[in-house]
Amino acid sequence: MSRTGKKPIPIPSGVKVEIKDNLVKVNGPKGELKRVIHPSMEVESDQETITVKRPSDSKFHKSLHGVTRTIIANMITGVTSEYRKGLEIQGIGYKAELLGKKLNLSLGYSHPIMFVPPPGLKIELEGSNRIKVSGVDKELVGLIAAKIRSFRPPEPYKGKGIRYEGEIVRKKAGKTAT
Repeated sequence: MSRTGKKPIPIPSGVKVEIKDNLVKVNGPKGELKRVIHPSMEVESDQETITVKRPSDSKFHKSLHGVTRTIIANMITGVTSEYRKGLEIQGIGYKAELLGKKLNLSLGYSHPIMFVPPPGLKIELEGSNRIKVSGVDKELVGLIAAKIRSFRPPEPYKGKGIRYEGEIVRKKAGKTAT
């Protein structure tokens, strides 16, 4: 049996979980999340915990079991304490600024890049070279952070570009004159 899948998910105080057919709805102090899960997974809830059960021991159901449990646990964690992802901008002349809710990025191209975050996500700036993406949905926070990073990924010769907080970029040696 899946070790991850068979663990019960504790429900903290202040969080309300509704399960109807394949729809799991989680309400908490930071927001609300909804997710449709696979119809073969069985989700049961009492006042303190949620358990996920699978119908058989086939490889497909085993893989779904742990993933379903982890997705529901991430939803509960997200509505109690938001997920955060940090990005750093490195390079001379590279900067970011907020214009209302839009993120304006100057990354060495001939034009600035305007990025509008989806609803339910917050983008904050610390200085002009640190970006913080936060929200209740773990998947969406990671997706938007990856999207912002993709505008100018770090290059291996000088290390210029947008990188995740704490990411180490291995540098290559440049050409040497003979």
